[in-house]
Amino acid sequence: MSVTDIDTVPDVDTAIPAAPKSLWRRLRRLPITLYLGGALVSIFVFVALLSFVWTPYPPNQLNMSNRLAPPGTPGFFLGTDRGGRDVMTELMLGARNSLYVSVVSTVVAMVVGSAIGLAVAGSNRYFQGPLTRLVDAGLALPGILTALVLAAKLGPGNTTATLAIIIWQIPVAARVTIGPARQVLALDFVEAAYGYGRRKPYILVRHVLQNISPLLIVLGSVMFAAAILIEAALAFLGVGVQPPTSSWGRFLNETQALLDAAPYLMFFPGLAIVFTALGFNLLGDGLRTVLDPQQSRSGLS
Repeated sequence: MSVTDIDTVPDVDTAIPAAPKSLWRRLRRLPITLYLGGALVSIFVFVALLSFVWTPYPPNQLNMSNRLAPPGTPGFFLGTDRGGRDVMTELMLGARNSLYVSVVSTVVAMVVGSAIGLAVAGSNRYFQGPLTRLVDAGLALPGILTALVLAAKLGPGNTTATLAIIIWQIPVAARVTIGPARQVLALDFVEAAYGYGRRKPYILVRHVLQNISPLLIVLGSVMFAAAILIEAALAFLGVGVQPPTSSWGRFLNETQALLDAAPYLMFFPGLAIVFTALGFNLLGDGLRTVLDPQQSRSGLS
């Protein structure tokens, strides 16, 4: 390469391909899964945030005179439970708890897991194999069993559920990050960055992380759905949130004894869990279609 050729080489810090010019056209043709997922997630977040400032009744207000009122009862749109508590209020408070646990666990797991994945991908090739196998071993840790072990040590509660979800999801985020990060490190512009004297930590953050960020966004949406399900399962087993804090999973557990007297009670928390998890999964699928170039060319071209 001649001196004149070197002068015409673009700055490697700006060598990442820009967004396609057809981005606005593709945004107008978003997949239906993105709309459905976004709507369900928006409802969930809105209800959870609304519960901080308003609920139909005060939390855990008992009213034995209205015990097991069916849905449609005046003043109780979704009915009441065995303690006379308003079901809609309990569902709103359960959404708040699910949002808190899921946000904290998913954000921490994504940050730590992606950092581990980047470190493994950027490590010496002699260490990549053993480190990857170590991450794979972490994938074998079941979230429920981890929560039960933590509960024996720390006691049941939101902290136990959050830690269990974090421990389970960190290897997932790390394993998903390693492969794409290796692919980016093998590209020509990364070699050019090395030639310009860029150090590996800078390249991992500035180039690799920026290029795999669409994948991490989709992964975060899927992990959020998994956190919703795991939190509900832990609360159902009595390992998660404890009374008087409301939780969809604990609500399901309490309705088991009322299947004969009020079978409809189990549907409300069950539907809340299903539609919230479905919303995040649909949102992740829609984001993957929009952010993945190959999916975009095939589905939105």
